[in-house]
Amino acid sequence: MHYVDYLGNVTRFAVELVNTGHADDLSDDSAEMLTQHGIARPDRTELTPLLTLLREALGQIADEASPAAVELLLKRFPPQMRLSDHDGAGAPHIHFAADGSPAVPWIGRTVAATLAHLATRDPGLTLGRCAAEGCPHFFVDQSRNRTRRFCGNACASRTTVAAHRARRAQRSG
Repeated sequence: MHYVDYLGNVTRFAVELVNTGHADDLSDDSAEMLTQHGIARPDRTELTPLLTLLREALGQIADEASPAAVELLLKRFPPQMRLSDHDGAGAPHIHFAADGSPAVPWIGRTVAATLAHLATRDPGLTLGRCAAEGCPHFFVDQSRNRTRRFCGNACASRTTVAAHRARRAQRSG
């Protein structure tokens, strides 16, 4: 596994948690991440305060603002760095929390350290905020040219259709 892949996976996990607001219906990749590390799915009530801080941190990174929320995450959930080769890739990579830890501290430590990389503008990852009107979601852009603007196809299509209708109305009006 390339380290940027690990950071990307953790960032996508954080974005998924913030976008959905819970850990009940995680994607297969996110559920697998928790399973691989021996982490139980967190309870909504336990997770809510962390999600509020994560949303703020993601927003600051996406908006290229001062990453005060990332600093607060690092203070509340200091990473416990260790090497791991659990994936069998032949070379260890850095983990930021101990496998088998309680869910919220594990998520907090892992995501805090990862977002610290993003806050320093790690060139392998770009975090964005959906450009669709009214959409509060974030996304991870690892495309070659970093031009992604939407969290998914639904928002991209809705925005394209709205722009087309507005142009048509302008021409006929």
